[in-house]
Amino acid sequence: MMEDDPSYILDIKGLGDEPDPPPPSQGTAADGRKWIGVQFECCAVYSRVYRNAEGTAYVGHCPRCQRRVEVRIGPGGTSSRMFRAT
Repeated sequence: MMEDDPSYILDIKGLGDEPDPPPPSQGTAADGRKWIGVQFECCAVYSRVYRNAEGTAYVGHCPRCQRRVEVRIGPGGTSSRMFRAT
């Protein structure tokens, strides 16, 4: 019978009994690294900028011209996740 042939069985993820894993929280990469979004006006491009190892700043570069950006983390912090580098 065709119904019993394994080549006709299709397993679609998300339709079974397994729950989907929760999405990462905003501002956290899948590997757990914290990031902010930066719009680089020098080249009109957007990129994520990740927190440094010391946890004192978000440091990155424009993906086109490599212009450096550093956003220091203050004691009070901010809830903003998007920034513009001019």
